[in-house]
Amino acid sequence: MSNESEQDKELDVLRAVKMVITNVIKDTSTEPGMKHPLSDSTINDIRQCLLLITTREHELSPYDKRPHFTDEPQDKVVVSLATPPKEK
Repeated sequence: MSNESEQDKELDVLRAVKMVITNVIKDTSTEPGMKHPLSDSTINDIRQCLLLITTREHELSPYDKRPHFTDEPQDKVVVSLATPPKEK
């Protein structure tokens, strides 16, 4: 299996897990002032998991696959750091 294919599969898994976690959050949300069914510790753990998932998604997503503004410059500028040879 190629490295790109493995990364795509990992991204798919991360997105699926993130979707399930966010659905749990939506399903357990309560009205303001009511006690939440999840403990504060569990809520904090969920936040940490979502942070880890998002961080890993950003690491795996190549920059060119991310959305860009239409007026954002797309061209890359390559600058040579070597000094040119002296002419005789």
